[in-house]
Amino acid sequence: MCAASISTASIAQNAAAKLDVNFTGIEEKEGAILGVVFNSEDAYNGKGAPVRQIMISADKAEVSTALEGLEAGVYAIKAFHDIDGDMKMSTNPYGMPIEPFAFSNNAVGNMGPAKWADAKFEVKPGANVHAIVIK
Repeated sequence: MCAASISTASIAQNAAAKLDVNFTGIEEKEGAILGVVFNSEDAYNGKGAPVRQIMISADKAEVSTALEGLEAGVYAIKAFHDIDGDMKMSTNPYGMPIEPFAFSNNAVGNMGPAKWADAKFEVKPGANVHAIVIK
C-alpha cells in the first residue's frame, strides 16, 4: 500500500502540464518579447540552462505563448521586450536596462534581477496560466 502511494505521487509530480504565459503592458508594437523559463534556483541564477526559451512578436499590447509538455513543478521566468531586435537586453553606459523587462509573479529586483523566491510559481498537471506585465 505504501509503494502504491509513492508511485502515484511520483507520477502526479511528473505529469504533463501546459503553461500559457500572457505578457501585457507592451507599449511599443515592434520587436519581440524574449524570455527564458527556469525550473531551479541554480539555473535561474546562471548556474544552469533554461528549460525553455520564449520568442513572441510584440505586435500588440498583449501577447501570449503556450508552453506544452512541461513537467509539473516550480518555475520562474525572466523576460524583456527586445525593441531594437538585437536579441539582447540593451543597457545604458552604467549597465541599467533601457528596454522594458519583467519577471514571473511581476517580481521586482533590487539592483539586479528579482530573486528566485519572489519569481517562482507552481505549474500543476494540466492547464496553467501565468500573467506577466512588461515594464
